[in-house]
Amino acid sequence: MSNPPPQARSTTVFFVQAALSFAVSLVAVTYAIARLPGDAWLRAFLWLGLLYVVTSAFTLAKCVRDQQEAASVINRVDQVRLERLLADYDPLKTPVHR
Repeated sequence: MSNPPPQARSTTVFFVQAALSFAVSLVAVTYAIARLPGDAWLRAFLWLGLLYVVTSAFTLAKCVRDQQEAASVINRVDQVRLERLLADYDPLKTPVHR
């Protein structure tokens, strides 16, 4: 049986960059909302919108990750089935007629 192809993994540096980018953008928008001139109701509405965007982004990322993991499991199962079929198939074997 052959080894499955290696899965692409993100590096630690990429993970840190993504986390820092998220943190900086969240802090910048939070600061902008806090410093926004206007009524408290307007700022509260923007805080709620920001919370909705952040939670939706995490939910979307989780769904994409789950679909990718499910696809890799299905591909591995199909690969094992194909390898078993090829291992059982012998082109030089003559069929037995009764």
